[in-house]
Amino acid sequence: MSYLYASVLLFALGVYGVLTRRTAILVFLSIELMLNAANLSLVGFARALGLEGQVAALMVIAIAAAEVAVGLGLIVAIFRHRESTAVDDLSELRG
Repeated sequence: MSYLYASVLLFALGVYGVLTRRTAILVFLSIELMLNAANLSLVGFARALGLEGQVAALMVIAIAAAEVAVGLGLIVAIFRHRESTAVDDLSELRG
């Protein structure tokens, strides 16, 4: 049961980071923290119910690794173009 409490705490920290941070890197790290909290709860529920949640957690980790590669590539491209990773400045990319 302590796995689930830790997962809720990690997810809450991730949500706080997404809502309060202004740089794209920190927002990205907060999203990764929320994904890891979801993995921890998946494995915690699997252990509590006697199921095999580790395979699903490995799939989520693989998807998160691909997301890291694409996300960091986008952040580096935006930084090279704008020389800033402030989330407030990124709203100008629409036009």
